[in-house]
Order: sequence, then C-alpha cells, then structure tokens
Amino acid sequence: MPQDGLGSKSGGKKRTGGVPRVRSHTDAELQYYRDQDHDNFLPPPFRVRLHDLFLQIEKEFEALYAENLALQEKVDSLTERLERESVIGERGGGNDENDGASTKGGLKSKSGGQSSQKVKAANKLRVQTSKIVSSFKNDSVSCRMVREYVGHRDGVWDVAVSRGGTPVIATASADQTACVWGIDGGRNLLQYTGHSGSVNSVKFHPTQDLILSASGDHTAHIWQAAITPDQLRVHSSEDEVDGSDHEDEEDGGLMIGRCDGGGAATLRTPLRELTGHTSVVIAADWLPGGDQAITAAWDRTANLYDTHTGDLLSQLIGHDQELTHCCSHPTQRLVVTASKDTTFRLWDFRETIHSVSVFQGHTESVTSVCFTREDKVVSGSDDRSVKVWDVKNMRSPLATIRLDSPVNRLAVSSTNVIAIPHDNRHVRLYDLTGNRLARLPRSNRQCHRRMVCSVAWGEDSMGARCNLFTAGFDRVVYGWSIHSFKEGKD
Repeated sequence: MPQDGLGSKSGGKKRTGGVPRVRSHTDAELQYYRDQDHDNFLPPPFRVRLHDLFLQIEKEFEALYAENLALQEKVDSLTERLERESVIGERGGGNDENDGASTKGGLKSKSGGQSSQKVKAANKLRVQTSKIVSSFKNDSVSCRMVREYVGHRDGVWDVAVSRGGTPVIATASADQTACVWGIDGGRNLLQYTGHSGSVNSVKFHPTQDLILSASGDHTAHIWQAAITPDQLRVHSSEDEVDGSDHEDEEDGGLMIGRCDGGGAATLRTPLRELTGHTSVVIAADWLPGGDQAITAAWDRTANLYDTHTGDLLSQLIGHDQELTHCCSHPTQRLVVTASKDTTFRLWDFRETIHSVSVFQGHTESVTSVCFTREDKVVSGSDDRSVKVWDVKNMRSPLATIRLDSPVNRLAVSSTNVIAIPHDNRHVRLYDLTGNRLARLPRSNRQCHRRMVCSVAWGEDSMGARCNLFTAGFDRVVYGWSIHSFKEGKD
C-alpha cells in the first residue's frame, strides 16, 4: 500500500500507484466515527480512508475468487469431456466386428477415429509436459538413503568422515558430546565427553587416529579416536539394505544404527586442550600434515596452534563480527575464515610473511567456506546463495547459485559436486559451474525434520555403502549413496 494512504500530506489529492481518489466525507460521518471509537489515536479522516481502501481490497479479492471458481469449473468440465471421449475412443477402436456393417457402424468408426485423434493429442501434450518437468531434474545422478545414525540427545551441528582407511564418521552435538560411528554398522563406537559446552565442530586428523573438536566452552580439544577392526567387526552388519536378518533395526528398507550406550566406549580426557579464545569456538580444522590447527571463534579472531604442544602460534585479527567457519586447504598452507560481517578471508601461510585477502560478495553472514581440489573456494551464506571463487581472483565469483533458503555448512566432493544443506530441511547438489544436479529425496520418515546443519563427503576408496552424510538439528545423521551414471556407476 502506498505510504500516502496513511498519515500522508497529500490530503485529498490523487493518490500515487493507480489507487482511485477517495471521496470526501461529511461532518456527520466524521462525527459518527469519533463517537464510535474514543480511544483510537488515528485521525478520523485517515481512519475513514483506511476503511474505504480495505473495502476496495475486499472487492478485488471477491472478483478474483469468483473468476478462479469459474475457471476451475471450466477445467473440470473439459477434463470430464476428455475422459469420456477417451473411453468412447478406446471402446470404438476395440470393436472391429461391426465396423462397416451398416451406416451406424460407419458413424461409430468415424466418431472413434476423431476421439482417437483427441486422445493422441492429449497424450502428446502429457509427454511434452513431462519433458518440461523432467528438464528441471537430472536423471544422471542417483540419490538413495542407506543408513540412519541415531543417539544424540540434542541437535547435531557437524559431521566429518575419516580420511584414512577406517570407515567411520564423527559427529558434534549440542548435547556436549562428540561421537564416532561405524559407517556400515551404524553403531556408536566411541563417545567423547570432555567438553563442557556444545560441541560445534569435528575434524579427523589427515593421517592419525586423532580428532579435533571445537566447543562453546571457549576451547578446542585434540583427542584419541583409535577404532580397532574388531570394534568395526562386532558392530557391523553384512546384510544388504533390502535384505534379510540383521541386528540393526530396519524401517522401510533403511538401516538404522542406534546409540543405546551398550557398546560405545567413553572418553573424557583430551590429549591436548587448545585455549586462548574468550568466546565460543565455532569451528576448527587441521592444516596439511596435521602439525598445526586453526580455530574460529565468536571473539572475532582465528587462532593458529601447534598441535604437538598446544601453544598459540598466531592470532588472526581483521573480521568485524563473529566468525562462523574456517577451513584449510588439503595440500597447501592456506586457510579461509568466514564471518557474520558478510566477508570471508584467505590467509596465506606459505611464506614467512603472512598475507590476507578479503572476499566480498555476499550480503549477509557467510556461514560456510571450503576449498576444492582445483584451488577454488566455495562460500555459502544466509543470503541464500552459494558462490564459487578462484583463489587468485577475489573481485568476482566464477559462479553464483541462487537458492530459496539460507545455507549451512556445505561440502565439495572429490568429483567437484557441491552438497548444500539448508534451513528448510533440503539438501541440494550442484556442480562448480552452478548447474543443479539433484535434490536429496524426502520421503515419509526418511528425511530431516529440522534444518540440515552440515554435510560431509566420504571417499569411494573406503568401500562403504554411504558416500554422503547429512547432519540435522533433529538429532539425526543420514548416510546416502550418491552416484553418477555418467561415471559408469550403479
């Protein structure tokens, strides 16, 4: 509604925006409104004009509603007519005994031919519509739910996949614990309870059985996460998803791993505690080789630590608001940090003198950043977009993906597929050029019921059935089998 409709200085002049002139009211009418409502602070002339405008809006809605009803009746009538003619055409085409036996038979054949043509036209229209709809999908990508990991008592903030040959995942939860799960068995193998605040992030060491976790207790912890083959063997199930007896629960073909506390070991003491932040540590990651680690916190700083001694090596200052995420390059000494100040920064530790580059392109908080194997950076934001950047060019993104919901912690696979988790419970897959590949299916009881907080890709070399994991604030982690037919996979 134009602003001059209420409290405007335009008075009785013609209103902007194509709204017709409102008639003037008599003194008797104005006095009536004054008598009806003594406590209304709105001046009577404006109140009368407001009522008139509401009446006009109501009439417009009534006209639209009546028009929609008439159109719906026409659609229903045409649909019934098409169905009747289709039935007549099918019956006429199936009765060849009396065709041509009489004039009546000839007329029947002619009517059947016309109906058959109409049916063919309708079928052609359906095929064209189906092609249009299918053009928005990508049949070359197969997405199948394989396993469910249940046991956390609060929302799961983060999920990570082991980088070695052991097929396990780790989860970080608001219930102040981090857990290690067998991918195929779906059981909780280890529960870490050393933090006194929400566990916001987990990362596996590149080569050792260590996990780095960040917490709301202002610290990051390094703790032992050695899982023996015997543990995996005891808690794993060799049965197929569609198959026979197994010790895990089965719900509609979905393997469900339960954390009943019976077989999970509990760890309470870290190997190393990284301190120095004055607020919530929201994320942490290992630098290549695992000798150093980076943390990001709400105190607007990122800290670089020696993981062997726990010493603070450097404090990265520059963001204007709280940090939301951090990530290191898989092979080079490069780090990116994201912040609520709508920017993310690239920190270069390859030289003695550290350098920093600021990437500006989002309009709201940058919630996630990660590197690809091709020296690109992918950033996600609350502004409902994902951008792909070249590390050497910070002026403009290579691709921009427009979405319908804020983006949480995304991940990029070894084949350059971006998995994007959303506040609206969806997870979408795109390539680095911005082409949509698929959306993870949402079926009854087999999908996230609250926002998806994080995703993580697994390596195909691990031999696990799942290669994508999604963590939600509904306390559940799902394992997915994602394959591309173009790559010759099932």
